[in-house]
Amino acid sequence: MSQNWKTYKLGKVSTLQRGFDLPNPKRIHGDYPVIAASGFSSWHNEFKVKGPGVTTGRSGTLGQVFYEEGDYWPLNTALWVKDFHGNNAKFIYYFLQTLNFELFNSGTSVPTLNRNDVHSLDVQIPSLPEQKAIAQILSDIDDKIENNLAINKTLEEMAMELYKHWFVDFGPFKDGEFVESELGEIPKEWMVKRLDHILDIKYGKAHKKLADGKYPVYGSGGIMRYVDQYLYNEESILIPRKGTLSNLFYLTEPFWSVDTMFYSIIKEKYFGKYTFHFLKVTDLAGMDVGSAIPSLTTELLNRIKILVPDIDQIKIFDETVNRYFSSIKANIEENQTLTQLRNTLLPKLISGEVRLKEFEPVNA
Repeated sequence: MSQNWKTYKLGKVSTLQRGFDLPNPKRIHGDYPVIAASGFSSWHNEFKVKGPGVTTGRSGTLGQVFYEEGDYWPLNTALWVKDFHGNNAKFIYYFLQTLNFELFNSGTSVPTLNRNDVHSLDVQIPSLPEQKAIAQILSDIDDKIENNLAINKTLEEMAMELYKHWFVDFGPFKDGEFVESELGEIPKEWMVKRLDHILDIKYGKAHKKLADGKYPVYGSGGIMRYVDQYLYNEESILIPRKGTLSNLFYLTEPFWSVDTMFYSIIKEKYFGKYTFHFLKVTDLAGMDVGSAIPSLTTELLNRIKILVPDIDQIKIFDETVNRYFSSIKANIEENQTLTQLRNTLLPKLISGEVRLKEFEPVNA
């Protein structure tokens, strides 16, 4: 055990309590987050627990831990920390992340966490000053990650606003001549074509036999894992074939996409980002042909009619939004580095394997 760290039962470090019932029909939209086993669920106009607070899954989803700075309502599928026993709340948030709650699963068909079992676990924690210092380091990393995500969201919105201004509202071209088309009035000399004029849409492939590596594997929810081979290594737009049909991805690095995704070969230079934004505002979910699971087909996608502007305007748009996309990419890469750093530091700091300089034991 690290010097000056003490051993307690977990229940004497953070007492967990079952959350409160709140059926959907009784929820009234307000300022307080409702936290379920898997995290944020909705908003409500009342709270049950004053923040800061920490929750984890009790039923259904086990192992995830969530932190709330303000007041909140923990649902009955979650456990919330009723008493921190004088410990730092943010430290407890990180500390609980290092525990394997799935080992305490007492459910048969539905994973269930019995708080009494967890409370009996022997744990070691440092003094309050060291808790605060550890929590501050980890929190600073998480804050930077969140800040980068917020910046990327703003950059994505800026790129979309520019697309809509130019190619939906025709803002810069309103003084020019317009003609009738299948998509309504469009600037003269622009055309309407099928999507397969721009994209060659391909099926993704299963990846179960691929070893771990550096290439991301994309499903409809985003990156699933990393493998040692890539399926395609050029600019591409990924479109869900099954599942959440609105989750599209624009990629310029080598990747693998699973068989529930389409990837695309972009046949027209400079049209990648333009087509990505076009598809983002297209109601792909409304084209669903699945029975139980939302689904798309290449035939449906190929027949989509797309506005094809003057190539000079496409080039200007591509060059303009490329600055946004470059910043987004840089922030994503920084977040990957920060996440790896946080995931490496977290267990070492929480266990005392790595000590902050001011708390290192002094040899006599």
